[in-house]
Amino acid sequence: MDAPALPPVQPRTLAAPAATGNEAAMRRAAREFEAQALAMLMQPIFSTADFSRSRFGGGAAEAQWQPMLVEAYAKAATRAGAGLGLADTVLREMNRIRAAATPANTEGTTP
Repeated sequence: MDAPALPPVQPRTLAAPAATGNEAAMRRAAREFEAQALAMLMQPIFSTADFSRSRFGGGAAEAQWQPMLVEAYAKAATRAGAGLGLADTVLREMNRIRAAATPANTEGTTP
């Protein structure tokens, strides 16, 4: 018996931190992005596994919950520091973009 086809993980809309956003919000957004990327890379692993021999026997219900399980694994791995290592790079880029978007103080006074 063939395992049911699993729906692919669909990327969610990430909440963008404010332009003047704080570091914690930007770090959280970078980690969410890394977790989504890892979940999308992990999806083929689970779509090729034969779940009919698993403890729960596969089936339509298991196929429905599979994308959420993959996403939970990816979030847990990212939280534990065992993700792809993208969060720091994404955070650096977000800081660079924020710095470029901030108007320079040309009058010599502080805002």
